[in-house]
Amino acid sequence: MINQIIKHLKKSKNIFLASHIHPDGDAIGSTLAMGLSLKALGKDVTLYNESLISAVYHFIPSVKMFVNHVSDLSVYDCALIVDCGNIQRIGAVSEHISRIPVVINIDHHITNTRFGNFQIVDEKACASAEIIYDIIKKMAIPLSKNIATALYTAILTDTGSFRFSNTNRQAFKICEEMVGLGIDPYDVSQHVYGTYSLGRIRLLNLVLDSIEISDNGKLSMMSLTQEMLEETGTELEDGNDLINYARIIEDVKVAVLIQEQKKNNGKPLFHVSLRSDGTVNVADIAFSFGGGGHCCAAGFDFKADLLDIKAKIHSLAETF
Repeated sequence: MINQIIKHLKKSKNIFLASHIHPDGDAIGSTLAMGLSLKALGKDVTLYNESLISAVYHFIPSVKMFVNHVSDLSVYDCALIVDCGNIQRIGAVSEHISRIPVVINIDHHITNTRFGNFQIVDEKACASAEIIYDIIKKMAIPLSKNIATALYTAILTDTGSFRFSNTNRQAFKICEEMVGLGIDPYDVSQHVYGTYSLGRIRLLNLVLDSIEISDNGKLSMMSLTQEMLEETGTELEDGNDLINYARIIEDVKVAVLIQEQKKNNGKPLFHVSLRSDGTVNVADIAFSFGGGGHCCAAGFDFKADLLDIKAKIHSLAETF
């Protein structure tokens, strides 16, 4: 399959690259690494994400290549969708993706629906970046420092600094190679984990105050509202990793972060992130709500009142 994908990429002239809304480090790094590689081959590329890129990742060279609006998908001859369990995860533009003749699906989520004309879905990969690395290598594209930064950041973040269960030998092998190309692990970690704006600290304080624990102590839940964002002068993307504070609470098996999105046709829309200690498969939970992810990290979108969402999630704790 990888040879067929490379064949289509090489013969394509105008390529649309996209990943899931609320992009994490893997979504951003994988898309950017592939986009920079294709651009090095002389391809016209568009890197798309419906959401804003979190300020945490603005240090990655060329991250400003991302756009959050496209007017006409029919101008592209190939689409490369990265790190998405289903095509709807790229947002509203998914309704028009059929205008692109060839859709390639690159992912490592167990819940992937195998959409697209061609797929590489490797559930054993530490990150989608591992698959992108393999494609770049097979295409014999030289790894620039910009590409290396994107790949290293993607793997670092998706393995939780090599702490999560998806960490494999290839994660260390790839990152060692990236360090050999000039990547400074300390510098990257300082950008990703070591620097918070004052507004983000204030947002963290409000989100921590919202923590609720289930009666059996096995589920922790936090909420992030639009009112909190307005009060602290922050963006929704500033709350992406705050769920980790709920995850490390003693005896908690599943952590939940409910993030209120901007109004959608007047009805509240929430993104729900799930993290597990490994004893509960949160991918199954997310899938039951139309989302997806991994055993230990998953998410879904939900249209309802906040109290209704909390009630549904609290009821799940009884099954842990």
